[in-house]
Amino acid sequence: MPIKDIGIGKKKFDTTVKPWKTPWYIIALQHIILAYFKVITKIKYNKKECRALQKPCLILQNHASFIDFALTIMANFPKRTAWVTSIEEFIGREWLMREVGCIYKRKFTSDLTVVRHILHAIKKNNTSMTIFPEARFSLIGINEEIDAKSYARLIKLAGIPVVVGIANGVFIRSPQWNKHPYRNIPINATFKEIITAEETQTLSTEEITKRIEEVFVYDDFKYWQDNNFRIRCKKRAQNLHKVLYQCPHCGKEFTMNSKNHTLWCEACGHKWELTEYGKLKAVEGETYFEHAPDWYRWQRANVNREVEEGRYLFKDDVRLELLKSSKEQFVKIGNVTLTHDTNGFTLKGKLDNGEDFYLNRSTESMYSCHIEYNYQKRGDALDLATQDDTYFVFPQNYDNVITKLHFATEALHDIESAKKKAEIPVK
Repeated sequence: MPIKDIGIGKKKFDTTVKPWKTPWYIIALQHIILAYFKVITKIKYNKKECRALQKPCLILQNHASFIDFALTIMANFPKRTAWVTSIEEFIGREWLMREVGCIYKRKFTSDLTVVRHILHAIKKNNTSMTIFPEARFSLIGINEEIDAKSYARLIKLAGIPVVVGIANGVFIRSPQWNKHPYRNIPINATFKEIITAEETQTLSTEEITKRIEEVFVYDDFKYWQDNNFRIRCKKRAQNLHKVLYQCPHCGKEFTMNSKNHTLWCEACGHKWELTEYGKLKAVEGETYFEHAPDWYRWQRANVNREVEEGRYLFKDDVRLELLKSSKEQFVKIGNVTLTHDTNGFTLKGKLDNGEDFYLNRSTESMYSCHIEYNYQKRGDALDLATQDDTYFVFPQNYDNVITKLHFATEALHDIESAKKKAEIPVK
């Protein structure tokens, strides 16, 4: 439910504003920024066989860092592109978001206004459109679940070529769990046309969905290992326990910790090193997982099993913050209770102003969720949004739990979707 009054003003983001066509001076500024990135990073990009970039197209790209914007501009030069961006990405700089042609969206909500804005940018502004379909940064450098079928429907409406851009090295350079210092690793991006303008009309939604899912695959740890890159950064495993939260030796959750290049379990003492070449190695005893994404997938499988067996439940007191406006930004509005179960995410309690608060996002309505590690140095957070508001939710009594919430959201949605599909009568 929308907040009626929290005493700080009521001006909110206007998501109905149509995307602007990027003016020449912003394009000039973009290329100054590109020159900077070319100096400080080792960037290679391949678009030789991608003629679609010479005209308006839909670009679906993986996303691990702000540098992904620079990669897209490089590949799309000299053409313009507009962007679909999360509403909180440029807090306090709404004017800049408008100038570069961004379309605001609240994460993991269905909003037909966004679709209309995308089509306006393509057909009226005659510009390409770039979307990061995972709708969140990668957590361990591999592709996350995407709603490919919804993008397939959009593609048929847009009727323009579709390009997939996959960048390797961006995640390792600056992972979400420890963005600084930057790791010295080459970045390699490839842009490939996967659907022509003609095929948008002749291929079925299912065929387009399959093409997207087949090519939207990446593994940055494998890229690191296969190319034998050496990363000497001493903090290469710092905060890796935020993602790898369950110990494979003793099985306990939320007991992992990390510092510099080592990772260990506080409960049993088992310890790993993340080597300079991207592999995990136990200091003593069994390694279990040499490849960090395999450890991540093991955790996901454990959560899936917990959900399937009806054992999953999370409940905690949380600090609730509301994204009020570009000017006021995030404002604490109270402490409430968060419950996550088969009913989805439920927030319930009394706000600081005395108002009763209730919000539910059902399992069916969210195929995944957006999480942030130590968001703006205020703690680990979960992003829950409605059509009108964006809330950041900070668990108060549990440490290092948000990656599991991410897994559970997807598992609960998949089970609910399977149930709904089974209820549809066969004609």
